[in-house]
Amino acid sequence: MNDTPFNFNEFMRKPAPKKEPVAVEPPEIAAEAPELEVQQVVVQELAADKAALAADYENLSAHAAELENAVRTAQEEAQKLRKELAEARKTLEEAQNTLQETRGALSSTQNTLTQKESELAAQLAKELDLQERNPNALALLDRDVDLPDRFPGETRDHVLEVIAAARDKAEAEGRIRRAQILEGVLVANEPNGNLAKKRAALEKFFNENHNVMTGPVQAELDRCGISYKKGAEYLLPSEILLRTY
Repeated sequence: MNDTPFNFNEFMRKPAPKKEPVAVEPPEIAAEAPELEVQQVVVQELAADKAALAADYENLSAHAAELENAVRTAQEEAQKLRKELAEARKTLEEAQNTLQETRGALSSTQNTLTQKESELAAQLAKELDLQERNPNALALLDRDVDLPDRFPGETRDHVLEVIAAARDKAEAEGRIRRAQILEGVLVANEPNGNLAKKRAALEKFFNENHNVMTGPVQAELDRCGISYKKGAEYLLPSEILLRTY
């Protein structure tokens, strides 16, 4: 509490305290306040729209990248398929050409076979005619009918080979009379040559197959009725030749 006595005169002489001016907004500023609020709202909405558009843009960009990769993959796959198609067409064309060549070769082989069959038929007819005109063309001696010739003149050629071997042996042993008689038989009865041809053909067949008894070789021997086994034991080509011809 202030104990100083109050001086009224001094109080009256003091100037009155100045009043602070009260700020009054101009009418223009007061009218613009609502409009600023609207603009702020608009700006905020635009910012939100911009953010949403940016997110959409990122999503669309990612989707576009995926589509580009898919298109690129599809193009590569299409290129691969076009290449495979071209290769398949080339293979088909080569196969068609090979088929055409094979058909041509088959036709040529068929013509050759027909020609060979005609030649064989003519040769057989010639030999049969010779046998009919010469009774001794079939055989020198009678033989068992259960052992027929496998080819024309087989028995005859076998007998003539035996006679030739006997003649050579008789000459070596000094049996002159026997050798002369057998020589006379050989002179009067020339062989047909079929046995020698068959023997040469079989020997050539073995040589072409390197004297190996493969499955195809055995199949061909079976087809010709030629035995190649003695019991369970397989024979050598030379042994088959001796046994057969």
